[in-house]
Amino acid sequence: MSASSLIRYLLAHSEAEKWRIKIVDQNISLVQKKINGHPNAEALSFNALDSKERKPAIAHTDLVISMLPAIYHVEVAKDCIEMRTDLITPSYISAEMRALNEEAREAGIVIMNEIGVDPGIDHMSAMKVIDHIKAIGGNLTSFKSFCGGLLAPESDNNPWHYKFTWNPRNVIVAGQGPAACYMDNNEYKYIPYSQLFKKLDRFEIPPYGKFDGYANRNSLIYASTYGIEGIPTIYRGTLRRPNYCQGWDVFIQLGMTDDSYAMTNSETLTPRSFLNAFLPYELHTPVEDKFKAILGEENAYLFEQFESMGIFDDSFTYGIENASPAKLLQQLLEPKWKLELGDKDMLVMYHEFEYQINNEQKKITSSLVNLGVDEVYTAMSNTVGLPVAIAAKLILAGEIQEKGVTLPVNKQVYEPILKELETFGIIFEEKEQTI
Repeated sequence: MSASSLIRYLLAHSEAEKWRIKIVDQNISLVQKKINGHPNAEALSFNALDSKERKPAIAHTDLVISMLPAIYHVEVAKDCIEMRTDLITPSYISAEMRALNEEAREAGIVIMNEIGVDPGIDHMSAMKVIDHIKAIGGNLTSFKSFCGGLLAPESDNNPWHYKFTWNPRNVIVAGQGPAACYMDNNEYKYIPYSQLFKKLDRFEIPPYGKFDGYANRNSLIYASTYGIEGIPTIYRGTLRRPNYCQGWDVFIQLGMTDDSYAMTNSETLTPRSFLNAFLPYELHTPVEDKFKAILGEENAYLFEQFESMGIFDDSFTYGIENASPAKLLQQLLEPKWKLELGDKDMLVMYHEFEYQINNEQKKITSSLVNLGVDEVYTAMSNTVGLPVAIAAKLILAGEIQEKGVTLPVNKQVYEPILKELETFGIIFEEKEQTI
């Protein structure tokens, strides 16, 4: 879902750059459709998780772009180190990937990670402002950053104000694991998963309206990434439209996002019986009424959201053996939250910087709103794929000289990428005020 714009860019530049592009997918017909007979591209299909099948392809390339799920990048990276082939991934740098830094340096290759949108464009656009504040002698005191893949207003036609524009599983299990942590005025703050979708920041980005933000993972690690160690406040979050988080919290409290166990006889469950499995046993009370009781008067307005996703449907069974609650919830939502023909998505990013200079307190906001073209060339595809593609061009041209495991926080990397992204309408609006 994130590769369409990447592939289009590579194909469009292949003649001038003298590139030969090999694209691998489980579904070779899907690749053939995206290539559409282009003379400089070849469609391949093999098991990308099998090193014996992977290595021959890597051995004869100058650069590998891995769009695999994040957990598989490290094995690809090990092959790239052995074959001395540069690598790009849009995913967060894991501890296992970071441990390969010296080996990559010794091999003389760059392994560029976190070069999509979030992570990726968020780093580059934040560093542009942070470097500016440092250059004028300012002292940064607060940094907050939010990003979300949402629906364009004209395609926002369900009560959740959301459809899948990237890996649906990641949406279902978002926020699980260790508590989200951040710094607020020199105090460490933690939000466990059970509270994550309750503690929200709300703000408005004209003319696109209101958004809610919930905390991401570990915000604290970005203090060293951005060279702002000791900053009193640092917070990173994910954006959703109002009422999404309030509704999703109901699923969390019921336990329907749990991915740690298999439900007995899961293949026989309907959406209705799946929901009922998490509600009290009351012989003569309809599932709808039991669910309304769980919502309570305070959240009664959310009922329409759940009704719209077909959670009370009893007309079909999932047919999936040994499925976790999270897997069944994903199975229910994927067809309901699928981008339809002509749908447009929207990528929203918002940074907030506070700094002191000459005894004054200043605030800079930097916001990006990018709308997709259609259900294929989405805003998500553009903002993930284009930075990857531009970085590939720069690496192949020798304009990025970094080696080892890295991410795009240096000016020599982020400046040309941000400049070219502007030609695709990916432009940040910056405003400054005294506070």
